[in-house]
Amino acid sequence: MGQVQDEFIRVGSPSEIEVLLDKLIQPGGASLLLDRPDSTPLPVVVMEQAPPESMLLDITAVREIAGELKRGAGFRLLGQVQGKMIRTPTLKSLQVDSLQGRLQCRCDYPHYLEELQRREAFRARLRLGMEVGAIVRGSQGDGDTMVQGDLKDLSQQGCQLELPSSSATLLAEAALVEIELCFPNGTRFTVQAAPRHKVADSDRRTLRVGFQLQGLSAEQERKLWFFVREIERESSRYGEEADVGRLPSMLFQSQAAGASPPVGRRNLLSYPTPMTRRLARVAGYLDAQLLELQQGDEVDPVQLSRHADMLLQLADEDIEALLFATRCLGQEPVLVRHGLGVAVHLLALASASSVPRDVRKALAASAMIHDLGKGLLPPGVIAGALLRPEEYARVKEHVELLMQRMGRCQWLSDKIMVAVVARTNERLDGSGYPAGVESEGLSELARMSAVVDVVDAMRRDRGDRPAWRIDAVYRHLLQSPQQFDPRWVKRYVQRFGLRPVGSLVRFSGGALGWIQRLDQQGKPFQVQLTEEMAPPTETMGEVLRGDVTARLGEIVEELPVST
Repeated sequence: MGQVQDEFIRVGSPSEIEVLLDKLIQPGGASLLLDRPDSTPLPVVVMEQAPPESMLLDITAVREIAGELKRGAGFRLLGQVQGKMIRTPTLKSLQVDSLQGRLQCRCDYPHYLEELQRREAFRARLRLGMEVGAIVRGSQGDGDTMVQGDLKDLSQQGCQLELPSSSATLLAEAALVEIELCFPNGTRFTVQAAPRHKVADSDRRTLRVGFQLQGLSAEQERKLWFFVREIERESSRYGEEADVGRLPSMLFQSQAAGASPPVGRRNLLSYPTPMTRRLARVAGYLDAQLLELQQGDEVDPVQLSRHADMLLQLADEDIEALLFATRCLGQEPVLVRHGLGVAVHLLALASASSVPRDVRKALAASAMIHDLGKGLLPPGVIAGALLRPEEYARVKEHVELLMQRMGRCQWLSDKIMVAVVARTNERLDGSGYPAGVESEGLSELARMSAVVDVVDAMRRDRGDRPAWRIDAVYRHLLQSPQQFDPRWVKRYVQRFGLRPVGSLVRFSGGALGWIQRLDQQGKPFQVQLTEEMAPPTETMGEVLRGDVTARLGEIVEELPVST
């Protein structure tokens, strides 16, 4: 045994090489992987070895590659020996012949082998931006049940899935389930597995479930080996020391437009409007980024840029539909909902003046993630009804915790990032945090962000109080000029009005409705009726457009609903 390379241990002893290769001389013992990005393992038979000159392979089952081998295409041999995966370095064909109807290839003899460490030491983890859906099928009660989730990591013997919390009953009743992994390029892989450990996340309404794979055939083991290595290869293109020169894995190349929607935990979630469904993609990214931060990673600059572009596109298409969509994300973690609420309202305020696109993008990006540092605090700190002084001191740390993870976002303007991420919680009188900066040190953007942040926060339930009505929020801000810049408070009121998009109101005729659009005078132009004081759902009632008050009467009151 020699040095460790990647997650492999190099085997250089001639006798050990011979012993390991001898284990592959059996049907189903070896696979051939051509040295090209779109290659998948192909079944071959190792017939004999003649160390140190050559090996003889039977390639009858994959005779279609004979031409490539004759032309000098490189390949590796893969196999499994005593629970460990082994591979050769790149080999080349010396001769391809047909003998008694069998196609044989004599190839180089490997001067070393690489042996993958056991499962306990190697688990291929999917990084942010790598999406593999999973369908879990099992028996529940008198019938079969199916749930969808996301693959989080994979090994030769097990995997970890993130599933909706509603899957708990299925997992409790089924000793064995069927898991179908669904890769972006359309590749599917089905295997039997037994659920082992489960960790619930009540805020995200999810379960992290570890499964032990059961009854694997030799063909399934070969495919698993390929998937594990491709996940590890694709993962190496991400992270702080990303291998940007490495070709992307074909498994993670999305299918052409028009293909069926991707499989995943979010795929079956329902949303009240088309815009909400599109905004949910950005919410899904923020949710995944929060998990990455909690696992010790940094903010991913590429994914942040990509989803800031996406949010900007949605805002440019229909800002009012996007404002309403921020009130329809009740299935998302509160930090995700708040980040998107602040980001979209900042964009709406910025649209009132000619702000350059790159500034608006940096504004959206900073706002989306500005509160994710709270997810790095000890559990329960931000959920408490009344914070003790020591707990409040811990809460203040969330800003610095996030700023420490922003180092790779070099495309993001430092000035904008500091204003939105580091200064949003500061106040004009110096009573804010984390640095107690006073008015002279607060930029216009920081002052604007503080107003938008507080309005969104006060419109949501908190441990020590329910959501506020919008008029009460405005009154609080206007009566606190020592903390909030009155100019930006007035601009906010002028932009969004006394009955903002996303307000639930009662009309004099008794009807309840969600305001979805306003006319140029700030009066409701589009309202969707509902029968309950609850966040918007896809089961809401009729959508009315035009002179709404002529049909429903005047607005009597706003009903604060935390969304």
